Amino acid sequence: MSETTALRLSARTGTIMVAFTVVFTALMAFTYGATKVQIDAAAADEKMKLISEVLPASSFDNVLLDDFVALGPTPALGLDEGGRIYRARKAGAPAGLLLETVAPDGYSGRIDLIVAVRADGSVSGVRAVTHRETPGLGDYIDPKKDKNKASPWIAQFADIKAADLPGCKVKKDGGQIAYHTGATISARAVTNAVARAARFAADNHDRLFAAQNGEKFAGNP
Repeated sequence: MSETTALRLSARTGTIMVAFTVVFTALMAFTYGATKVQIDAAAADEKMKLISEVLPASSFDNVLLDDFVALGPTPALGLDEGGRIYRARKAGAPAGLLLETVAPDGYSGRIDLIVAVRADGSVSGVRAVTHRETPGLGDYIDPKKDKNKASPWIAQFADIKAADLPGCKVKKDGGQIAYHTGATISARAVTNAVARAARFAADNHDRLFAAQNGEKFAGNP
């Protein structure tokens, strides 16, 4: 094979590879664009299903996931990298707040939670979003894994009034929240995180609802 022929073959191969890369990239971009809307919609549906477990849909009439304030690092909520607080409204009036919060001191590490707090400061509901607590021991913080389906442990937080927050501690610490023997750490971590979130909501209620949609909010440390 002559040098000229070899150069032509090399150039042709390079052109084919470039063309293949362009076509492949275009196909990937098209596929991503075509499916992103569906993926985002599915994720929103899953999030709303979880929210409905702590804040009844009948209690608000706004598009909850579109009405939020952004948080930077917020130690009071255990959020090292920030998060969001969603605002529920009914006929334009404040109805409640949905807070992302973290219990950093679970038995097996951090426990991600959502805490719904009504406009009057009472807790509407709590759910563990992600955790790594010991199966069969500390995982009762998740109602899907709690063996007591009729009265799951985490249901104790529903309807705790703002005035009752000083007692929002496990009974071992002198509070009102029951726990499973031998699994105090998980219960204590969640209980303390819920109390912190409820206090944060109460302390910042008016400012949170007055903030512009999507605004970066600087709350109490």
